[in-house]
Amino acid sequence: MGSAWAADKAAEMAVEGKDHGFLANPETWVAVAFVLFVVLLGKILWTKVTELLDKRSAAIAGALADAERLRNEAIAARAAAEKTLAEASAEAEGILGHAREEVRRLQARAAASLQNAIALREQQALDRIAQSEAAAAKQVRDTAVDVALTATRGLLREQVGSSRTQDIDQAIAELPRRLH
Repeated sequence: MGSAWAADKAAEMAVEGKDHGFLANPETWVAVAFVLFVVLLGKILWTKVTELLDKRSAAIAGALADAERLRNEAIAARAAAEKTLAEASAEAEGILGHAREEVRRLQARAAASLQNAIALREQQALDRIAQSEAAAAKQVRDTAVDVALTATRGLLREQVGSSRTQDIDQAIAELPRRLH
């Protein structure tokens, strides 16, 4: 429909005698202006779009580089953490082994100490029993000597009489010293 209108317009101008050619036609200049506008606007838009795309591409490349760097750091940190964990586990095993060995030594030492303490207390009890027996034997002996002396004095006084009692009393007084 647009070409029919253009053809009608061209025929009308030819009849009127106003045909000044292609450059005198206002539609031509509108078309040229439109093309120039599109070209200039397209160039500006193309420049802006490419700048935006370049910035976006640079941002994405930077983000990818950061992500790669962070990934490498995370891998290194993981390896370091695994190494530290392995070292800590080995150290913990060593500490546990040392603690178990120390417990065994302490148990053996405690058992030996307990045996020594039992033997010492048993010896002390035997010593006390021996001392008690010796003290009891001495006391029995002393009592027997005193009883014997008393009985001997009484018998001697009855049998010897009062004349020699002084010598006998002296001899009897020396008896406890000699018997004990």
